[in-house]
Amino acid sequence: MAQRQLAATAAGPRSPVRAALTAVRVRYRLTPWWARVVAVFVLSRLVTTSLVLILASVQGPNPWTGASPDYFSFASMWDGRWYEIIASWGYPSELPVDAEGHIGENAWAFMPVYPLLVKMLMNVSGLPWAPAAVFISVAAALGTALLFYRIMIRVLDAGSALFAVALFCFAPLSPLMQFAYAESLYLFLLALALLLLMERRYALLFPVIAVMAVTRPSGLAFALALGLHVLHRWFTRSRDPFPVRELVVAASVALFSAVMGVAWLLAAAVATGDLMAYTDTELAWRSAYIGHQELLPFTPWFQSALWWIGPEHGPWLGPLVVILLVGGFTALMFTPAVRRLGVDLRLWIASYALYLLAVFFPQSSTFRLLMPLFPLLGALAVPRSRVYRASLLIVGVVLQWGWLLIGWGVDGRDWTPP
Repeated sequence: MAQRQLAATAAGPRSPVRAALTAVRVRYRLTPWWARVVAVFVLSRLVTTSLVLILASVQGPNPWTGASPDYFSFASMWDGRWYEIIASWGYPSELPVDAEGHIGENAWAFMPVYPLLVKMLMNVSGLPWAPAAVFISVAAALGTALLFYRIMIRVLDAGSALFAVALFCFAPLSPLMQFAYAESLYLFLLALALLLLMERRYALLFPVIAVMAVTRPSGLAFALALGLHVLHRWFTRSRDPFPVRELVVAASVALFSAVMGVAWLLAAAVATGDLMAYTDTELAWRSAYIGHQELLPFTPWFQSALWWIGPEHGPWLGPLVVILLVGGFTALMFTPAVRRLGVDLRLWIASYALYLLAVFFPQSSTFRLLMPLFPLLGALAVPRSRVYRASLLIVGVVLQWGWLLIGWGVDGRDWTPP
């Protein structure tokens, strides 16, 4: 009896705690999914904003701001200035040319939807460029988080889907989602397009792709993903019926995406009278590394590897590294965790990766260009260990600080643009 009383006495003080924990669990289960996503997003922005403000406080004078700039000035550096130029003055009808006759860096490298949307908000609200640009980016980032949950809940359980959203919100490059960059808006449109694809609502993809393709370069990659989706549905139609009407609409939207993939190139050509205006403008950014060269598909990664590793290590080491990266990524796509994401998401991931391999020259902005691969975060969200999940979030925050230091903060003649 004494032992029972002692046990009851010892358990007594813990009862209110247990009751409180039970109440929290019940309230959490009753909380709608969107409120959970918003809570995760807000918490992540508090952490990220704190890191940005710390770095801004020690930022020295640079081409865009004075020393210790305020948040909005700091958030609109780098390519944010190009978007501001587009919003204020539009695109040049004459391309800048250097002494050797090569086209230099200019606004045609940046697509119009984001700066025009910010300009519209400025006209309606009276806000200056930087706050308006940050507002659009943050709103689009929140929208992406909500859509990402709806994507993940189709392939994962609710807890893992929410953790995938947390990984997205605390990812190393998540500060970019509250800067004056088009990435947030593009990721929102991409998430919407992927969700529509998974739900097979093909007709609704037409307007989404039309806007997405002139927000960030994506039309060709998404066209490839759609084409592969059509082929997959055709060859599996015996167990997953593919009515003729759906086939026609899906094939049409794939063709439309391909057309939109070259629409901005044609717009630049018409406006400037130079058919190669857009591609030559893009090549101007890599000329600082390898000089002015023609764009040959599937060569930029090998060129970059030779530049980064250096010929002194032998002409074979750079290409070998690229081949190993391609092989490793291919193997990753067939791992159980990635296969769990489903066919449609894997088709997008593979298509976009192939697009980057074909045209992108890897340098300091490589990590930013990898952001559209965010569905892969779902593969990391499957394990349920609390230690594992907490560790991933901590690593994400630490890498945020590392990316901010290396990519965003300006140190003298900085050659590592984000």
